Amino acid sequence: MRSNLWVAVLVYACALSAHAADFDGSRFLICAPVEAKSCSPTESCKNSTPGEIGAPSFVKIDFAKKQVMGPQRTTAIKVMEKDDNQIVLMGTELGFGWTIVLDQESGEISSTLSNRDGAIVMFGSCMAL
Repeated sequence: MRSNLWVAVLVYACALSAHAADFDGSRFLICAPVEAKSCSPTESCKNSTPGEIGAPSFVKIDFAKKQVMGPQRTTAIKVMEKDDNQIVLMGTELGFGWTIVLDQESGEISSTLSNRDGAIVMFGSCMAL
């Protein structure tokens, strides 16, 4: 019975490490924004949904090619910084600067899209493909 317990613990530990490895920048990800806030210098931030602000339902992140792909366009990841807890991606598109911050443990993301007129902040999560 003790050997069965050790086998179960080992299998569980392997499953956890494989899950955590999904978000270390080695796997292709698909991410979905769930919550959005639209902010401007003259108004308070407004809660919204990604669809209401025109954000895509899903984006794909290809770390190997350094690209973020939406249904209508693909943009280059210009900066990618990784530490023990998160990966920070940055780029520009259509006059906006953007960031995506990926939690390496949970796969949750925070992202921003900003220009001189304001900013959009979104929260969501990713899964490995």
